[in-house]
Amino acid sequence: MSKLNVGAVNGSVPPSPLDHHRPSPPALTSTDIFNASSIAEIKATLSHLHEQETSVTARLDALVASQKDFSKELGRLDLLRAHLGSQTTTTRSISHGMLSDAAATADRISSAVRCLDLEQSRVKSTLDVVEQVSELKACVLGVAGSMGAPQDWETAASYLNRASKVPSDVLHGAFAAEMVPTAEVPDPPSVTLDNAAESLCGLFLREFDKAVKENNGAKITRFFKLFPLIGRSEVGLDVYGRYVCQGVASRARSNLNPGAQGKDGFFYANVLTKLFEHIAQIIDGHGALVERHYGPRRMNRVIERLQLEADVQGGIVLDTWGDERHIDRKLTDIKSYAFTFLVQSFLPPQRSTTPRSNSPAYRDGAPAEDEGVDMKEIDGLLNEMAIMLGRWSLYCRFLAETCNDPGEYDDPFAVPIFIQESTLLKKIHDRLIVPFNAMTTFFFRRTVEKAFQLDEQPIGLTLNPQRPLKAEPPYITSAVDDIMYIVNKVLQQSLATSQISVVTNVIPTLSRVLGSDFIGMTQRKMRDECYPRASVQGAQPPDHLVISFLVLINNLDVAIDYIRRIVHNHTESKKAFTGPDGQPEETDSLRSLFPIAADAKSAAQTLQALSSSFESKVNDLLSDGIQVVFNNVVKHRLRPILADAFRDIEYQPGEDSEPTGTAYHDYDRDGNADEDTGRGELVRPRFSASWTELLLPLSRILTASAFDRLLTITVAYLSRLLEKRLWSYHGRVNALGATRLERDISGIVSAAVDIGGTHGAPGRYRHREAFARCMQMVLVVGMDDDEWEDVMQGGETAEVVDKLSRDEQIRVRGMVKR
Repeated sequence: MSKLNVGAVNGSVPPSPLDHHRPSPPALTSTDIFNASSIAEIKATLSHLHEQETSVTARLDALVASQKDFSKELGRLDLLRAHLGSQTTTTRSISHGMLSDAAATADRISSAVRCLDLEQSRVKSTLDVVEQVSELKACVLGVAGSMGAPQDWETAASYLNRASKVPSDVLHGAFAAEMVPTAEVPDPPSVTLDNAAESLCGLFLREFDKAVKENNGAKITRFFKLFPLIGRSEVGLDVYGRYVCQGVASRARSNLNPGAQGKDGFFYANVLTKLFEHIAQIIDGHGALVERHYGPRRMNRVIERLQLEADVQGGIVLDTWGDERHIDRKLTDIKSYAFTFLVQSFLPPQRSTTPRSNSPAYRDGAPAEDEGVDMKEIDGLLNEMAIMLGRWSLYCRFLAETCNDPGEYDDPFAVPIFIQESTLLKKIHDRLIVPFNAMTTFFFRRTVEKAFQLDEQPIGLTLNPQRPLKAEPPYITSAVDDIMYIVNKVLQQSLATSQISVVTNVIPTLSRVLGSDFIGMTQRKMRDECYPRASVQGAQPPDHLVISFLVLINNLDVAIDYIRRIVHNHTESKKAFTGPDGQPEETDSLRSLFPIAADAKSAAQTLQALSSSFESKVNDLLSDGIQVVFNNVVKHRLRPILADAFRDIEYQPGEDSEPTGTAYHDYDRDGNADEDTGRGELVRPRFSASWTELLLPLSRILTASAFDRLLTITVAYLSRLLEKRLWSYHGRVNALGATRLERDISGIVSAAVDIGGTHGAPGRYRHREAFARCMQMVLVVGMDDDEWEDVMQGGETAEVVDKLSRDEQIRVRGMVKR
């Protein structure tokens, strides 16, 4: 049976062209077709054979179709091969017939040229050697002749300088050893020149020392310029450094002998300043000469030698200063100072009462002395040390600018290595920086203590608004001005040293002392001495306690402003008019004091940390103090004020009859005042009078920002009370009363924020936000029906009452009887 018959018998459909994309069941091979045991296996085998037949047929058709193209390409290749063969034959004939002779000729010519170039270079090298040997011989003879009878040292040095330019292999070569020596100068040239240089070096040293003893500046310069010519630059720089150091030492010794002037004031600071200025003048005045004759950066060797002398002379100045000013004894005194007043002030009241009355601070009714530590002496020493450190910083900056190679350091003001390793730097740290830090800490803390000892309250303060205040605002105690003056002084003094180690030590110490002593003492006074506590519950605290407490709040608020301004003054960029055109240029004050960028950034961060830390601590205490004033002076009077304002007020006036409430004899149907009766609205005048009576005395004494804090807390609490009162009117308001209620609430809100007018209007509208819910409640109460429908549908009107939830809006709307 054929395949077609098999397919027809079984009713199978011929395979589709897409069937090869479908997975087919495994088929039996041709050898297994006779082993098929079912019709399905036979069908699978036949399908597989059909696929193979189709694939083979397609490949054969493709080969037959492409045979014609292959034949055409093969014909083209045969033509190309024939043409290429003819070209190859032609090229070979040209190469052998025409170019071979030319190539041979060219090779001979190039070989001849190479030989000629080689010979020419050898001749040139030989001539160079001959010229160099001739130059060497002239120099040797010239040195010998100049050092003879003429004794022309400059000429001899110049011959040696010319000989130094002859290459070493020529100088020590056999040809020079053969040609240069003469009967007058029989030694090899290298030996002759070395001996001459050594002889001239010794001669120049003797003549230089002789000129120094004679103080002959011309001869000193003459022989100093000759050392590099004979190859002895290091010797010349060393002897010159020794010479200038002698002048430095002599000047420093004379500066330490004041004669009849004495050593008071800033004597040692001036001596150290003169030492640094003298060295700077030498470097600035002689640097050009050294650079011109010895080469660039060769002055650095002299500067290093000068620094060694500066280490010695500066160390003598500091040691003498320390002994004369008894620095070690004063450090011992300040370390043993007990700060009796501060310590006793922080003791519990029952323990501190007796000791404080017998404190050395108030013995015999007057402030006592500083218990063995003279504050004037400490202040003078700090000023003198600050000047010394500032001059040292300027000196180091000058040396850095002079010595640093721009390509060697990332920052041109980086301290040179020889300064970092100098003994004077260590002595500056031990004898100046460490005592300065310790004395500054003591000086500031003792100043804080003394400021509180001598603290004076502002006079003429009263809570009676009818009586004028005699003092000038802000109403603070004298301690704040005294302490902040010293803060500014200490900061300015520390920054003027241009020592980042001083700044990073002193400023955190100031922050710590301000936090522990200034803030701590103020907190103790607020808690123990003038806490506004009423003797009877519900009554007002005594006026003198309230006034004292308000003044302490002012102290804190003004202190924040002081610190903020002090730090800003030291960190801000200032405009200075410089240049021929007079154009303003911004100058960074910190960068001018600390030329190294990292140091300037560290100083700025330290100052900002002082401001932020102090402000954070004071704000905490200030908030607590404001809360105390609200709780003890204001809060308990707000409910009675509101109750009195709404006394006998009803919001259900009859439309055709007289209103039942007292207040609304005063309004017409539109809520306007009835001028015929001569009576105006009652709620706002009542509230305004009581509100002013409560807050005006406080606003007169408190600073603007402190009172604003108090007003913020007060209006927030008042808004909650007012909201509760509004909810209490549920079912007690009709349509006409709703209009009048809105008018009264608006009047209360206006009166509440108008108290800020005492300090100006900028904060007034900010406080209205506290009453937003109350205003929206009365707005919903008085809405027309179409407006209310818009609110319910989420229209534009709904945005006006966004402070109220959906349920609250519905509940407020239900307050009115309609």
